[in-house]
Amino acid sequence: MYETIDGNATKKDSRYLAITNAFLPGEDSVAEKMRDAFEKIVEGRAADIGFLYDSVEAHPKTPLTPDAIRIVLPKIRGDAVWLRVETILQSILDTTLSPSRSRRMWLNQIVAEEDALYGPAEWDVLRDETKTLAPGDEIVMGFDGGLRDDSTCLIALRVSDMCAFVLGLWERPDGPSGKDWEVPRAQVDSAVHDAFSTFEVQGFYADVALWESFISEWSETYGEGLAVKAPGKDSIGWDMRSSQKASTLAHERLMRSVFDQKLCHDGDLALRRHALNARRRTNNYGISFGKESKDSPKKVDAYAALMLAHEALFDLRARGKKVRKRTGRGFFL
Repeated sequence: MYETIDGNATKKDSRYLAITNAFLPGEDSVAEKMRDAFEKIVEGRAADIGFLYDSVEAHPKTPLTPDAIRIVLPKIRGDAVWLRVETILQSILDTTLSPSRSRRMWLNQIVAEEDALYGPAEWDVLRDETKTLAPGDEIVMGFDGGLRDDSTCLIALRVSDMCAFVLGLWERPDGPSGKDWEVPRAQVDSAVHDAFSTFEVQGFYADVALWESFISEWSETYGEGLAVKAPGKDSIGWDMRSSQKASTLAHERLMRSVFDQKLCHDGDLALRRHALNARRRTNNYGISFGKESKDSPKKVDAYAALMLAHEALFDLRARGKKVRKRTGRGFFL
């Protein structure tokens, strides 16, 4: 029906208006597709076709308490004054109904799917758009690389405040331009070298899959100056395939930092998208993560890079060694 409406509106050179409650993630509804399309436009991954998206959503930390609801609900309902606050409050306080339904229906919040690691409430509360990464900052980095279909991402995590920044993200474009696309490896290599020349890199953990030769070269060039070394055969390579236990424990440490709000980010939309795409995967060692399915176009590689950067910071604080900067000066006796 949506496609028919769009076709008829195009023929008449007219517009149409779609109004709905917050969609339920995972149903692949038209409302969910519209939100995804809008976020692609905002990220710059899709052409701006004059798509207007207006959504009044309650703050992620809004508690489902009578005092809070009486303040927030009139702001969310706008001019829909026929929605009685006290009646809706009774529904919200009804313990037979799930809190996620109340948030979606009455606060217009996009809540997470059942197997999602995070919802917007857990991720967006960590946003601090005043944070910036300055040359000379001490950082650790995480890297997860692909070749064609999967994304490739380089993440920095500042040592002082555990704030995450995307240093580079390379993704296959949508549509015809994505045919036969490959990750521009020279650009990725340059981004790594630029990071080492711009910031004080204390640790760098990179998943070795498909990038073994590059990681070996990075390790040879910069490994000696790192304060913390990866557990693999060189200073940077961290093979996520080699130990399910190590990867799971590293992921649980990242989850704890997110839920305890010890980690922050600058609001990068691509990182947000990848984090919200991550799905819970339980194994014998705890909670790991993955895509919603093997062939899903919803990528999680930036989240994987964040996990590796977080693990480098964890190791730095636990067993890192102070590295004396080289001055380039020599002394002769």
